[in-house]
Amino acid sequence: MKFVLIFGPQAVGKMTVGQELAKLTGLKLFHNHMTIDLVNPFFNYGTQEGKRLVNLFRQELFEEVSKSSLYGMIFTYVWAFDHQSDWNYVDKVCRIFESKGGTVYFVELEADLEERLERNKSPNRLEHKPTKRNVEWSERELKESLKTYRLNSHKGEIVREEYIKINNTNLGAEEVANIIKNRFQL
Repeated sequence: MKFVLIFGPQAVGKMTVGQELAKLTGLKLFHNHMTIDLVNPFFNYGTQEGKRLVNLFRQELFEEVSKSSLYGMIFTYVWAFDHQSDWNYVDKVCRIFESKGGTVYFVELEADLEERLERNKSPNRLEHKPTKRNVEWSERELKESLKTYRLNSHKGEIVREEYIKINNTNLGAEEVANIIKNRFQL
C-alpha cells in the first residue's frame, strides 16, 4: 500500500498534480475537497459539525483503503505548520497506513502567490471544488491565510526519508507528477 500525501497552500496545485499522478500510477486520488464539499450543503467546514463529519468520512476511508488490495492512495491537504493539531493529524493519518505495512510519501508543493491567485480561478479547480466557485471569497481567504498560518515547511522541518519539496510555480502538473513518480518509483 502506498499513501502519497500532497500538501501545500491553497491553489498551489495539489489536486491537479494528484490527478496527473493518479493517471500515471493507478493510485486513487482523494483530494481534500471531496469531503468538504460533501458536507458543505449541511454544515460549513468551519463549524464544529462540519469538521467532525469531514474528519469522520476521511478517517473511515483511510481505514478501509489501508487494509484493501488497492495499489494506493493520494491525499491532498493544507497543512498549517504552526499548529500542533495539524502535525498530530498528519501523524495519525500516516500511522493508519504504516501500521498495516504501507509506505507513506510526503510531497510538498510551493508556488509564488501571483501564480496561486491565477490557479485559484482555473476551470479545473472550479469544476472539482464547488466551495471555491465564489472566486472573490476564495481569493480573499487565500490572502488572509498568509497572515494566519504558515503553509509551507521550513528547511529541515520534515525529516522523513520519503519526502520531496517542489516549487511548481513554473512547472505544469504533468511535469510535477512525473517528478514525483520517478523520485518514489511509483
